[in-house]
Amino acid sequence: MTTSRPPVAEIGVIGGSGFYSFLTDAEEIRVDTPFGAPSDPVAVGELAGRRVAFLPRHGRDHRFPPHAIPYRANLWALRSLGVRQVVAPSAVGSLVPDRGPGTLAVPDQLVDRTAGRAQTYYERGGAVHVPFADPYCAEGRRVSLAAGRAAGWEPVDGGTLVVVEGPRFSTRAESQWFAAQGWTLVGMTGHPEAVLARELALCYTPLCLVTDLDAGVETGEGVTMADVLAVFRANIGRLRTLVGDVVAALPAERTCACPDVLSGADLPLELP
Repeated sequence: MTTSRPPVAEIGVIGGSGFYSFLTDAEEIRVDTPFGAPSDPVAVGELAGRRVAFLPRHGRDHRFPPHAIPYRANLWALRSLGVRQVVAPSAVGSLVPDRGPGTLAVPDQLVDRTAGRAQTYYERGGAVHVPFADPYCAEGRRVSLAAGRAAGWEPVDGGTLVVVEGPRFSTRAESQWFAAQGWTLVGMTGHPEAVLARELALCYTPLCLVTDLDAGVETGEGVTMADVLAVFRANIGRLRTLVGDVVAALPAERTCACPDVLSGADLPLELP
């Protein structure tokens, strides 16, 4: 592996537009990748004494729906800037009735129910098999749970995030089926972000803010975008503070298994 430019950031945050203001002395960096342009220029600045690169998942004007986000370009751009640990806050629905809006969850498992999304960097030149039994960084999860507890949030430790194609919400039948499998959260952007991070040997940690009870749990008219946005806006300040706490607590040296997932692999392309 080679680095094409000097590192300018050590930690990446992929989130919504409400996170722009949390960086100090931010500068925007345009990054070209073999997979096209990322969602927007990357904002790089200081947070909690660390160099952080922030990338708005949907673009700053929210122009990319979940199924059209340039996931491969986003993760590649962050790695090319020196990022090796990624914190990924997102809004999700709950499949469990007692974990309603405002709940913070740090899942430990992932189920992919998307269709048609490019989800690997290694399409040609030979198969590259990466371990994905545990899709998230164990150290990142530990740090996030500790930071959440310290902030008085009482985060849910573990659970399964099922990722649907979107942009529509689930039917009641789909939602009830997901819950019957024992899955606890439903979202639209957690895949392929996590697997692409793993293919680049990055640490990836999700911070899931529950904004609604999913259709199979909700007894009213179901999930609406207005409800989701209202809960997210009400909690964005608290979530932004938590991301800063997590960034501050992430280890400077990675001792988890994530850096070694590509050891021995014959990679068909050169990583940044």
